[in-house]
Amino acid sequence: MSAPIGVIGGTALAELAGVVEQAPPAPVDTEFGVTSGPLVRGRYSGRDVVFVMRHGPGHAIAPHAINYRANIAALAAAGCRQVIAIAAVGGITEAMSPGRIVIPHQIIDYSWGRAHSLHDDPARGTLDHIDFTDPYDEPLRQVLRQAAQARDLDPAEAAVHGITQGPRLETAAEIDRMARDGCDIVGMTGMPEASLAREAGLAYACCAVVVNKAAGRTGGLAIHAEIEATLARAMGDVEGLLTDVLPAL
Repeated sequence: MSAPIGVIGGTALAELAGVVEQAPPAPVDTEFGVTSGPLVRGRYSGRDVVFVMRHGPGHAIAPHAINYRANIAALAAAGCRQVIAIAAVGGITEAMSPGRIVIPHQIIDYSWGRAHSLHDDPARGTLDHIDFTDPYDEPLRQVLRQAAQARDLDPAEAAVHGITQGPRLETAAEIDRMARDGCDIVGMTGMPEASLAREAGLAYACCAVVVNKAAGRTGGLAIHAEIEATLARAMGDVEGLLTDVLPAL
């Protein structure tokens, strides 16, 4: 039997509609604590999936307070070998317009103070210095890219994903700095999620949805109204993309 596919949802995907649940959703207690949301185990588009909400029920957990270690450990313990992370991001460069699907290929981490390793407790044994040259799994990225192209979603096939601390949005000067650093999009939850997945031996890729222009680049709508309007339009694209991707894995 094929291993289940892990799906991590956040602002861009608060629930995975259409999952045929195989058991009542429940938080999982791991050696790193309790998952941020209940694990939903079921069938979606013909595949076994395990879905977890980063921000928990009601979108109540701030980005810096998410128990990323518990979420990744629980997905690994559930038998997942591949994880697709859905994220809402701001667009920094001109090409990253609201509503666009982005499959990032690189990360710059500006977050701080987060528990960012499964191996930082001496009692656990050997330290693991993972190779993080390419933070996302390339074969999984290509499956996402090809499925998005097949749906005529005009995906951005590569992008540098800048990760900030949150929960506040960035200043215009901070976004200018990130642009000089080479960032194309900005989010708050991509790290340490990606590096923890690498430590856990999980193939991990991100499907990001640009929900607004980043600070200093906004096009006129109040930023929260812009985010809500874009999310309402984009959710069908994200769920349709997952419908196509999961059977291909």
